[in-house]
Amino acid sequence: MSVLRKTTQYILPVEKEEAGDTYDIYPVFDLGEGRIFSDYVSLARRMAGNGNVIIDGYAGVRFDIFIGELGKAFSSIGVQPVWWNVGAAMKAVSDIDAMIEPYLGGDDPIFGFRAPFQVCDYFDAGRLAAIRPDENAQLNIIYGPGAALAGWDGLLVYIDIPKNEIQFRARAASITNFGASEPAAPKKMYKRFYFVDWIVLNRHKKALMPDIDIFVDGQRETDITWASGDDIRRGLREMSENGFRVRPWFEPGAWGGQWIKNHIRSLAQDVPNYAWSFELIVPENGLIFGSGKKMLEISFDSVMYEAGRNVVGSECYREYGDEFPIRMDYLDNFDGRNLSIQCHPHKEFIQKNFGEVLTQEETYYILDTCPDSVVYLGFQEDIVPSEFEKALNDSFHNGTPLDVKRYINAEKAHKHDLFLIPPGTLHSSGRNNLVLEISTTPYIFTFKMYDWLALDLDGKPRPLNISRAMQNLCFDRKGEKIRKEHVCHPVLMEKGAGWELWHMP
Repeated sequence: MSVLRKTTQYILPVEKEEAGDTYDIYPVFDLGEGRIFSDYVSLARRMAGNGNVIIDGYAGVRFDIFIGELGKAFSSIGVQPVWWNVGAAMKAVSDIDAMIEPYLGGDDPIFGFRAPFQVCDYFDAGRLAAIRPDENAQLNIIYGPGAALAGWDGLLVYIDIPKNEIQFRARAASITNFGASEPAAPKKMYKRFYFVDWIVLNRHKKALMPDIDIFVDGQRETDITWASGDDIRRGLREMSENGFRVRPWFEPGAWGGQWIKNHIRSLAQDVPNYAWSFELIVPENGLIFGSGKKMLEISFDSVMYEAGRNVVGSECYREYGDEFPIRMDYLDNFDGRNLSIQCHPHKEFIQKNFGEVLTQEETYYILDTCPDSVVYLGFQEDIVPSEFEKALNDSFHNGTPLDVKRYINAEKAHKHDLFLIPPGTLHSSGRNNLVLEISTTPYIFTFKMYDWLALDLDGKPRPLNISRAMQNLCFDRKGEKIRKEHVCHPVLMEKGAGWELWHMP
């Protein structure tokens, strides 16, 4: 576990440099002067004298590194804590594996079912109750995900970490899933993160939110930033009543292009491409607070737990609760490849099969194109579903190209075009598009049917879901109906010096 993360993406620096007029990859929400601290010694001084300290946090945090650095800080101020690892009270790995197995989807490489568990389900209640503070110790510290379950009275510290950083660490095999003893293949780890770990740990975090005394940003190896719980909760409430940006993150992909790489020079350039700019993918994005130049990031779900009704409004909050339903991201395949031919599930299907509360109601807004740019949308007028399914399966089993033009409708793409893609609609962005996706979505539920015989960046084919796609496709979305109902026909409403107002029906 010598390499912490496997990525070329920059880690969030402790201090922010001015972005000027360029695209800011580190958008901050001001917390006020003197509210964020950036060293272990100041944190140790804040902890000292409290008798008991509980350090809880997210799986993916390297608690061993954190405790090692914090121990050095305590030594420098003459404090000798007694350390207690809450992991000693966890159930056996085999018992945890058996508990979560029904929610991991078996051999399915992508999908499982949302787990119903709480963090306490991972612990042996008797062993947990037996971890008691040493009354003779100068300072007792219990640490690890679930530490608060020990029931100690004391200072509650929570270490958060962005979920994109969790993925980078998983790719480096430097962390494990919650309750696991060894790393697994990155995609297998991600499936368990998404359907089990993050759901369980988020429930725990929400329960702790009102009582956290100190928030720590745990994404850096030996540097930290931290702030008081009162300041973070105040900041989240203020954020919920104002405009704010989340921290975007960027990812190469099999079909990725060069537009983002060429236009956002502050990003790492030693990548083959950028396929995605995840502007608002809230299961994974973070929020950055700033104080002076110092930056501290916590996960987006924190603002939903503190003031979700303010963020989305009462009606939406009644419908979706803490699940922020909107997604915005950029798809870049300029000088890249076509996206896969795909669709998204209907709401009833995603609820029954995966336990999600919403599905993907999608739009493509086209920001830049080339003369040959197209969007694949719906079917040809004479589509026969059984023939299409046979052609997909023949392509998959024989490794032969699909006659895309025979079955699939293609629309020319121009700057500012808007395409409507409700669940069950076949779609794909052809190459040489920069697309702003605006959707409702829980996140990963895309059923790929044809991937142009391309390989992923790891040299392996990406999984297809032809059967699930066929259960969701709307074959009446074809030909002229697509052009009338799924392609926007803008109408100029008003204009003036330097501006125009368009209606996008």
